[in-house]
Amino acid sequence: MSHGIEAFLEHLQVERAVSAHTLDAYRRDLEALRDWAQGQGAGEVAGLDGEALRAFVAAEHRRGLSPKSLQRRLSACRSYYAWLLKNGAIAASPAAGLRAPKAQRRLPQVLDVDEAVRLVEVPTDAPLGLRDRALLELFYSSGLRLSELCALRWRDLQAEEGLVTVLGKGGKQRQVPVGSHARRALGEWRASTGAGADDFVFPGRGGGAIGQRAVQVRIRQLAVRQGLFKHVHPHMLRHSFASHVLESSGDLRGVQELLGHADIATTQIYTHLDFQHLAKVYDAAHPRAKRRKGA
Repeated sequence: MSHGIEAFLEHLQVERAVSAHTLDAYRRDLEALRDWAQGQGAGEVAGLDGEALRAFVAAEHRRGLSPKSLQRRLSACRSYYAWLLKNGAIAASPAAGLRAPKAQRRLPQVLDVDEAVRLVEVPTDAPLGLRDRALLELFYSSGLRLSELCALRWRDLQAEEGLVTVLGKGGKQRQVPVGSHARRALGEWRASTGAGADDFVFPGRGGGAIGQRAVQVRIRQLAVRQGLFKHVHPHMLRHSFASHVLESSGDLRGVQELLGHADIATTQIYTHLDFQHLAKVYDAAHPRAKRRKGA
């Protein structure tokens, strides 16, 4: 079919430049819908109506799919039917108004400021110490995604301006500030390697980009070495960056731009991370909140 699932996936890959991970997720979700439709004798996916989609969501829910997975599955369906509607293949989207069960939103774990500082200040005299310090400082300084950091080349860094240019999700480019500690660590790391502008900042074996799994394992090792026994991973450093900047600035829109979030609702989760801190600030600052001694 000219407007089948494969054509839609090709559109996502070519015209919207979605990541391979996102493309695989869309494929799995839409193939699940197709398999269900075939099992029900309901015909082609493009011809399903709202009642059939509701039956599909209900069947997946009975099968044990979590609310979060159902939301993702329904999101893929909405995108597919919106594309069909835009291309004149259907007269109305059967996914309009259809909602999945609400998922409980878990707050991301973060390091507190002292823990973050302890982690990034790894000794530089150890083997690969300069690289490790530069990698950790950059993660915490700029809140990069793991994929963004691994793909970084020296030409992407503007050290004098204190900026780094990264290519985020959907091929969207953004500039992010780089703090003074990170700039110094990166400068020392580059000086030790003599790397050129086109070289990867953090090369793996053979000079190519370092693997994402290698970075995950290394950060976990360094966290244990620094006495942190949380399950520390690259995204925790991104969460910590966002939480600490938002806590200090209160600028939600600015943090959204720094993180490269398309939807501010994604960023808003960081406003819920530190209620205890806010309570302490309130108790210390509000005239009616101060406790009298002996009261």
